[in-house]
Amino acid sequence: MLVSTQVKYIQSLGHKKFRDAAGVFIAEGPKVVLELLQSGNCTLVQCFATPAWIELNARLLQGREDLVFEIEEKELKRISMLVTPNQVLAIFKKPVFSEAGVEDGLILLLDTIQDPGNLGTILRTADWFGIRRIVGSVETADVFNPKVVQSAMGSLIRVQMTYADLGEYILSRPDFPVYAGSLEGEDLLEDMPLDKGMLLMGNESAGIHPVLEKLAYMRIRIPRRGSAESLNVAVATGILLSRLVPVIQKQSP
Repeated sequence: MLVSTQVKYIQSLGHKKFRDAAGVFIAEGPKVVLELLQSGNCTLVQCFATPAWIELNARLLQGREDLVFEIEEKELKRISMLVTPNQVLAIFKKPVFSEAGVEDGLILLLDTIQDPGNLGTILRTADWFGIRRIVGSVETADVFNPKVVQSAMGSLIRVQMTYADLGEYILSRPDFPVYAGSLEGEDLLEDMPLDKGMLLMGNESAGIHPVLEKLAYMRIRIPRRGSAESLNVAVATGILLSRLVPVIQKQSP
């Protein structure tokens, strides 16, 4: 049975300042939690799950039984960040990444991506194409927001996301040409694989900040055949990555 202090603590982790202070984040649902439990860079802190889920995953939880709390579905609803809770909620320490080679190849820059669902989808898409680092502006959504974690489906343990002043970051890496995704850019009519570079994507409604866009080596866009005004930023990111990532870096299905 959950006690009030546990409920308050878990609910507090819905807020960034409390996640940052504790160095943890929340993951929910069997698929995401199982993937994180099996990762090598993400440590379990506590797990709250239904009896059926615990029994089904007893082997994976072996040696961590003291971190697992059996609760009923009605209790799960009290602590869940989801509209429809799903069997298990777990608290993990934030993943630890090796810096070795993390800035080789293509780096993804995100300027003020504020929708958690978009950010999670971008993380998942970057993981598909083998992108190892994403750098967001300080105004970009928190990668450990529960909605981002849910949308990323475990990719946040493979793709390292950090935050920085993007202008300073770009200027500190003059050997990395910046390609800005822009409606005012040149149509990308064929593949343009990059061994080294940065893809800069902008805010859902405002696009890329003009100061950052001026730092771009080239502005590129997806050729339009229909009448839609624009593409969702996560969709656009996936299409551009499919053109920019060298074939040898692409992940197999």
